Amino acid sequence: PSCFGYPLSIFFIIINEFCERFSYYGMRAVLVLYFKYFLQWDDNLSTAIYHTFVALCYLTPILGAIVADSWLGKFKTIVSLSIVYTIGQAVMAVSSINDLTDQTQDGSPDNIPVHIALSMIGLILIALGTGGIKPCVSAFGGDQFEEDQDKQRSRFFSIFYLSINAGSLLSTIITPILRAQECGIHSKQRCYPLAFGVPAALMAISLVVFIAGSRMYKKAKPQGNIMVQVSKCIGFAIKNRFRHRSKEFPKREHWLDWASEKYDKRLIAQTKMVLKVLFLYIPLPMFWALFDQQGSRWTLQATTMDGNFVVFSPYVHLQQTVNPILIIIMVPVVDAVVYPLIKKCKINFTPLRKITVGMFLASLAFVAAALVQVQIDKTLPVFPSAEQSQIKIINLGTDNASIKFEPELGHVDVASMGSTGYMIFETSRLQSLNVTSGNKTQIDTIELPGGKRHTLAVKNNKTDLVVKWLLDNVTSKPEEGNNLIRFLNNLPDPVNVTMGETSFGNLAPLSDSNYELFPGGRQDSITVVRNSITCLHTSKALGFGSAYTIVINECSRDNLTVTYSEDISPNTVHMAWQIPQYFILTCAEVVFSVTGLEFSYSQAPSNMKAVLQAGWLLTVAVGNIIVLIVAGASKLSEQWAEYVLFAALLLAVCIIFAVMAYFYTYVDPNEIEAQFDEEEKNQVKKDPDLYEKKAEADSEM
Repeated sequence: PSCFGYPLSIFFIIINEFCERFSYYGMRAVLVLYFKYFLQWDDNLSTAIYHTFVALCYLTPILGAIVADSWLGKFKTIVSLSIVYTIGQAVMAVSSINDLTDQTQDGSPDNIPVHIALSMIGLILIALGTGGIKPCVSAFGGDQFEEDQDKQRSRFFSIFYLSINAGSLLSTIITPILRAQECGIHSKQRCYPLAFGVPAALMAISLVVFIAGSRMYKKAKPQGNIMVQVSKCIGFAIKNRFRHRSKEFPKREHWLDWASEKYDKRLIAQTKMVLKVLFLYIPLPMFWALFDQQGSRWTLQATTMDGNFVVFSPYVHLQQTVNPILIIIMVPVVDAVVYPLIKKCKINFTPLRKITVGMFLASLAFVAAALVQVQIDKTLPVFPSAEQSQIKIINLGTDNASIKFEPELGHVDVASMGSTGYMIFETSRLQSLNVTSGNKTQIDTIELPGGKRHTLAVKNNKTDLVVKWLLDNVTSKPEEGNNLIRFLNNLPDPVNVTMGETSFGNLAPLSDSNYELFPGGRQDSITVVRNSITCLHTSKALGFGSAYTIVINECSRDNLTVTYSEDISPNTVHMAWQIPQYFILTCAEVVFSVTGLEFSYSQAPSNMKAVLQAGWLLTVAVGNIIVLIVAGASKLSEQWAEYVLFAALLLAVCIIFAVMAYFYTYVDPNEIEAQFDEEEKNQVKKDPDLYEKKAEADSEM
């Protein structure tokens, strides 16, 4: 059955691909955040495991192609591996349920190793599934067309690529929104089970849709895998060359010609063409090493930025959606506008030149990322080392105060109801404080533990001068754009404080609460109860990634007066500054990735496309392994320096590739095929039984 001139079966295949890509990219969009915030791994381990997973996803396609072509056929391979894939996604969703091991009901899992084990099993199954079906689905779609449907087949591949990007785009918008919801039985936490559960459900739908079209598919029998034949041919040539290494044997034009004793000329010529292209692939993994850091390092970079977008809820990881949106826009723009313009300028923009430009642009994108990182680093707070103490002063009285740090370590004046930033002192040198406010003076000796932040609350009470030390238990900037809030009671009576749905409990006069975590970018209601009087106030918007001490100064009927003292300043570099690096990297992808596959196909015989597809996917896998090696070996403490290192490495590789490309001569596989066809025809005229002999020889191989 057909629809609009297309086989009806391909609509099932396109829906299947859309759901599968939604499932994969949706899970990948929040994966590095799951590692960091749920499994509590640091940035480096999260990045390492993320890239190991991606590398695995691009190594398994070779396995999938061999299984499909030599053993099960494409249909059975897709079905069986999709089942493995769906189980993997389901295991992943289960691994992220914190109530699974949360016996103490405090909102964090008590037995992290259980969650780690489950998620690793899930990821291995997903890598087997997604990688195994990758080479089969598009080829299976192509099999559905008749010989004379070339136009429809090429349009099918365009729609197929569009469905991949549509699935990727929707999932990178939706999954982070799902993750940002709060869910849980005992306590409300980020909703990872939902963020992983929806992709698992879509994978199940993808499987059901694919099986539903079963009766309509044309199912080709497995023909044997060309990769196996090519490998055998290369292996035999090397072995044979090694056997005949003495000088008495004449040299042959190409080392692959040593396979001619066993393999026909056509296969050898085809293998030569493939190896020529695969040799050019050697520098390409470096591009993927940079490209795939969008999902790891760049996502982590975004968590230290100001995510206050007007349209979307903040901290939806919008940057990940920038890439698929730009791809959908840029591919037609580059094809219809940019390339024709370059042609008009009489520039011969060959495929290999396009790939070189792609590498250069990716290198540039990492320079942009480094510049953004330098700006972010300027906004990060400095914490004391083990030998230092940091002191901040809050003046809670109506008189100005002056504090001298003895012996002669400087002094500071603080206005009434004002506060200072943190000052750093060598702990061993600090001996005493001289505090003056109004007409009162007080001298205090100091013994502070090193490596901590402290707040000194000063208040001239008219009767006496109160000096109180508060320990600030904040050792790092709040992550993911959250805010830390504590309250300080500046009233003569005890009060009970609630902010949003979080209770801070009862606070005695001049005492502080613990810090509590709140989502960034929000305004929450503050409720203070004093002697059965309830006072209400709506907090100001506290930005992202900040910490504040909120001082309660007045609570009477309908009036709650507070002052905000900033302990850690909010993120000030806006997430929009990441858009240039994403834009440059997407331009790089358009000229690199699309051209790369096109070039490979144009330079290799039709029956060798699977080998080149495998080689291309292998470059992605190796690229992700390079990230592990470089990030592990570089030991750079500064993130911007790591970005510059990657940019420099790619630039060096880009120059090497440009030299290799300069010496490459383009071939036309169809011409070479036609020559062989002509030769065979001539031989058949001479020996009519040649085909039967050839068929027998092939079956023995």
